[in-house]
Amino acid sequence: MSLTKREFLQVLVAASAAGMALGRHAEADAATAEAALYDIPPFGNVSLLHMTDCHAQLLPIHFREPSVNLGIGSMQGQWPHRVGESLLKAAGLQPGSAQAHAFTYLDFERAARRYGKVGGFAHLATLVKRLKASRPGALLLDGGDTWQGSATSLWTQAQDMVDACLLLGVDVMTGHWEFTYGMARVQQIIEKDFAGRIEFLAQNVKTQDFGDPVFKPFTLRRINGVPVAIVGQAFPYTPIANPRYLVADWAFGIQEDNLQKVVDEARGQGAQLVVLLSHNGMDVDLKLASRVRGIDAILGGHTHDGVPVAVPVKNGGGTTLVTNAGSNGKFLGVMDFDVKDGKLADYRYRLLPVFANQLQADPEMAALIRKVRGPHEARLAEKLAVTDGLLYRRGNFNGSWDQLICDALMDVQGAEIAFSPGFRWGTSLLPGDTITRELMMDQLAITYPYATLTEMNGETIKTILEDVADNLFNPDPYYQQGGDMVRVGGLSYTMRPAEAMGRRITDMQLAGRPIEADKRYKVAGWAPVAEEARGQPGVKPVWDHVEAWLRAQGGRVKPRRINTPKLVAVEGNPGISPT
Repeated sequence: MSLTKREFLQVLVAASAAGMALGRHAEADAATAEAALYDIPPFGNVSLLHMTDCHAQLLPIHFREPSVNLGIGSMQGQWPHRVGESLLKAAGLQPGSAQAHAFTYLDFERAARRYGKVGGFAHLATLVKRLKASRPGALLLDGGDTWQGSATSLWTQAQDMVDACLLLGVDVMTGHWEFTYGMARVQQIIEKDFAGRIEFLAQNVKTQDFGDPVFKPFTLRRINGVPVAIVGQAFPYTPIANPRYLVADWAFGIQEDNLQKVVDEARGQGAQLVVLLSHNGMDVDLKLASRVRGIDAILGGHTHDGVPVAVPVKNGGGTTLVTNAGSNGKFLGVMDFDVKDGKLADYRYRLLPVFANQLQADPEMAALIRKVRGPHEARLAEKLAVTDGLLYRRGNFNGSWDQLICDALMDVQGAEIAFSPGFRWGTSLLPGDTITRELMMDQLAITYPYATLTEMNGETIKTILEDVADNLFNPDPYYQQGGDMVRVGGLSYTMRPAEAMGRRITDMQLAGRPIEADKRYKVAGWAPVAEEARGQPGVKPVWDHVEAWLRAQGGRVKPRRINTPKLVAVEGNPGISPT
């Protein structure tokens, strides 16, 4: 049972460590609970609100934070590579508190039932309005991965999220998964829906032919008399992590040199504060901050890291603050700057968990959500099964949702091995929850959903695992180009994350027998990035296979036995749970 607002307040014993001013509200009644949780005193003269990676979640959800988020080499023990007790200690958060539930996986099922769901655009809208009311001129920045991740966003070609963001009051955004709707759809939304309302920025997307900017690189806004530049940085590896054919005319990349030119141009036009709205991922942002001068803060996304502090990074021009604001509408970042004598003098940063039970739903946003969901409600609500175990996705190596997908693909397609992409998005279900079509689609809703069945030899399988592992654990963040590790069904293996490319994966086995380099195996998968996968006869979308499998389980899905690699030389790493 979820706590009432009064009960909720009484267990927020460490809220002050997260910037929540609760002391004078200790005996608050329900009427003042919302104010107590989110009564954040304004500071300075420039305020930016930051959301990122909501993945089209219009309604409140559960989302389990990772128990494995390894940092290797110089990244070990650094933000964002802390989980569980290590994260709480570094952030000064109390175990068992609401903040502990928001920022960690600890005691997830029990805490989720106690504190309720998080996010939801109607609740987020209430919080945005509250903060903007106390911070005149504040801008709401959207770091991208907003238009993708739900059935309704897929079925409406992102129109549900476009309408919701317009109503929410987003001022500026950049992108990543937005591009998977194709170039024409992205440009249509920007030129028609967003015109005069939302600026879509990306300094690092150019035309393939002449290298011309596809999007505006930055905007210069005057906030309370202070000229503020917002620079956009889209996900630099979109054509690698997602199908190239969807963005065939556009070139991406970090484009560090061009970013320096854009920052210098903004400063030359009088900007006293420069902020990068980034979808690089936090490790990339930390390196970028050490190399590019003149950026005061990076408000980051992509890696879904809910980091409760701003990390200062020294560079040749001074210091850059780096943040990352989680995912799924679960958090809202609040960055308050004090700009004096033409430069940043001080700041305050808070990453606020959006507890749906503690924020009244905004009536106008709630009405819009009902409207956009209405035509699809029957399809969304159809019951497929009940889960007996916790279903979640996020983590470096596997999650129970991906295990379910792998199990389904192997069973339905008669495969020996299954691969599922290391996507970080996807909501969580508690034991006893009903798996509806909507909740299944939260894990699968992409524009290239084709299920595959391929014969691969053992050497190819090892090459795939090595390539993905290097994308995740390359010691140079600029070469970390994807999501988490590919999820594997049927196959077991050992991994040494700190080893060099080609030496991380050993001891691959299938049913207790070693994988042979020249032997061929039937491997199921989905979400191929190659264009040839489109339109092949007999190819079905992955959700057809998963739904058929769920319906065949007799009404209940047993807890999944999660297949994770044996990890070597990670003992004591604060990015992995000790249990």
